Amino acid sequence: MSETLAILSVSAPRRLFGLSVTLGLGALLLFIAGMRPPAEPFWRFFLALLGLAMLGLAEAMRRATAQSLRLTHEGLFDTAGRRLAGIGEIEGIDRGMFALKPSNGFTLRLARPAPRAWAPGVWWRLWRRLGVGGVTSAAQARAMAEVLSALLAERAESDGGGDDS
Repeated sequence: MSETLAILSVSAPRRLFGLSVTLGLGALLLFIAGMRPPAEPFWRFFLALLGLAMLGLAEAMRRATAQSLRLTHEGLFDTAGRRLAGIGEIEGIDRGMFALKPSNGFTLRLARPAPRAWAPGVWWRLWRRLGVGGVTSAAQARAMAEVLSALLAERAESDGGGDDS
């Protein structure tokens, strides 16, 4: 296994807040559907279904936020061993104020489209974008983005270093 260059873990207070809000919304929707039902049965069913979906999302978030992300010379991985992106697949990194990115995180531009995937509160992958962040530690995300930028600059220098034309 390759040396770990950076680790991005979940911030406990942010995890607790995110799970509490999601669970609270799910419980509130189920309460409204059961205790103060709308006049039409469709809306009662809709609210109950939405409440159950929020509880399912909270469980998915609980599982996803139990893991952290590792950056190695090979790429970005979660602690379960799932490969999110290889270093060779990353074209660039967006982490500016107006970039489309998760809270406390950054977005990687990939060379080719990858399968869609989502770990609520930690990362998402859609087409040629991989968003990292959410309930993660801001300082660790910043450090990981810096290491990734250095790796990409080093790769660009070695790829184009010998071209003097």
